[in-house]
Amino acid sequence: MAFKEKYSITPRYLTPNTKRRSGLKMSPGVKFIVAHDTGNPNSTANGNVRYYENSRNEMSASAHLFVDDREIIECVPALTGPPEKAWHVLYGVPTDNQLFGFNANDAAVGVEYCYGTNINADEAYARFVWVMAFICYKFELDPRKSVVGHFFLDPNRKTDPVTGLARSRRTYEQLLEHVVKEYEECTKTELPAISLPIKKGGTVKATVRLNVRKGEPNTIAPVVQSIDPGTTLDYASSVLGQSINGNPKWYKDPNGNYFWSGGVV
Repeated sequence: MAFKEKYSITPRYLTPNTKRRSGLKMSPGVKFIVAHDTGNPNSTANGNVRYYENSRNEMSASAHLFVDDREIIECVPALTGPPEKAWHVLYGVPTDNQLFGFNANDAAVGVEYCYGTNINADEAYARFVWVMAFICYKFELDPRKSVVGHFFLDPNRKTDPVTGLARSRRTYEQLLEHVVKEYEECTKTELPAISLPIKKGGTVKATVRLNVRKGEPNTIAPVVQSIDPGTTLDYASSVLGQSINGNPKWYKDPNGNYFWSGGVV
């Protein structure tokens, strides 16, 4: 199965053995993708990579790829060389391990979205979606389950890529759907539907700050309550709803409200 190469990826590696690029290999290999935005409106892919290189010994923070409306630049090897670790998610936040079984820095490709008034949002977004679909293809990842936003892993500190996408008139949920569609288009493969058993009753515990929603099992439905991590929740049944990070399973509580299963254990 081939993948349609709509865009080119330019390797422009940071100096190795520095704080920005340690040179350490991804020992488990690539297991998932973290979607970011730069948090710096109007900064370009080239400008961000240049900044990383100029500050290479100042800070242990990095990403693998920067994407704008003209370029996809890889500054830490992942697609154009043997994958190396990048420091794009704080160690110590547990959600990456709970969802994927690994720390993001050890096993995930970090992709940064550039946005702003001087950047063509449609062109930048198209490249952003395409490169994440390509990562899924290259490393044999399921695009429905393998992309997660930085804000989802570290909700107390981060809002990316939601903030950048909003500036470009898109939502996080659309991003997840579009990566799947791009993968199918570029491979000419329609992924099989996910089917889950419907189960009755039980108790779960929130692992992240969790929204309970009224009316429908999706992120558009109004929030009736926000639950703190560690809170025990009863549910009356499990149902299929909006797929988030490849997981369409939601719980319906005894009051008829819904919460997503990916935020509980």
